[in-house]
Amino acid sequence: MNKTTIGIISGLAATSIWGAMYVVSKAVMTVIPPFSLLTSRLTLGFVTLLIVAFLQKKLSLNKTQFWNIFWVGFIGYGISLGFQFVGTDLSTAANGSLVTSATPAFVLIFASIILGEKITKRRFLALFIASLGVLAVIDPRSAQLDSSLFWGNVSLVAAALTWALYSVLVRKVTRGVDVLTVSLIAFLGGMPTSIAASAYEISTQGIGEITFGVIAGVLFIGIIATALAMYLWNTAFALLDASLASLTFFAQPVVGTILGAIFLGELITPLFLFGGLLIGIGLVIASRE
Repeated sequence: MNKTTIGIISGLAATSIWGAMYVVSKAVMTVIPPFSLLTSRLTLGFVTLLIVAFLQKKLSLNKTQFWNIFWVGFIGYGISLGFQFVGTDLSTAANGSLVTSATPAFVLIFASIILGEKITKRRFLALFIASLGVLAVIDPRSAQLDSSLFWGNVSLVAAALTWALYSVLVRKVTRGVDVLTVSLIAFLGGMPTSIAASAYEISTQGIGEITFGVIAGVLFIGIIATALAMYLWNTAFALLDASLASLTFFAQPVVGTILGAIFLGELITPLFLFGGLLIGIGLVIASRE
């Protein structure tokens, strides 16, 4: 397979895993507060990739590279995921799906500014078609714009913006450092914020009863949905133009809806199927450039 195919498969695999994580995290967060779960995710992700890096004898980087990657991780895992948790808490799940679907559009803008990637007509058309597909999948009619949700919606916009910025910066730092090392150090960047917020959560909310199912869920989220999925996501941006890699993000609501229908009894509508088709068409159009 050529690098374009590998990159697209990596991105789709990552976002598919995150779609599955929706079902697992919904159950786990009834016991473990969001930032405490995030700290567990980053810790498990870091330890997992550290073992892999040790076995592969990697981690070859200088001090400047370390701190460049650390701050990229701080943006992605410290700031962006923080905004996402706050936004989800203060707004609604439907609003979260709608707002974060704008991430690929923000990637297109940041890639042009930071990486000098051209916004071609084909890529813009692909983004437009795929975005229509996402709107069909998540059905924006379920979104709410009440004034009481204002700060939650603002936080969700900030989450989409900063995740797009993180993704573009990953492409930049992977030009000089391998993806595994970048993923590993980036996890460290998110820990200061998540640990501080987690300590506050535990002191005010506490943690529920830890069962075998909760432990299994945390392990899945930390090892599969964080270590593996983040590595795959970073690989997609290392191999592809950021504007193409970002379109694989649209697989997340599709997989999430399918698994939600299977495990949570949510409905799959004809509009969802049409939206999934449009997303696939957009990805094919972009990959042919």
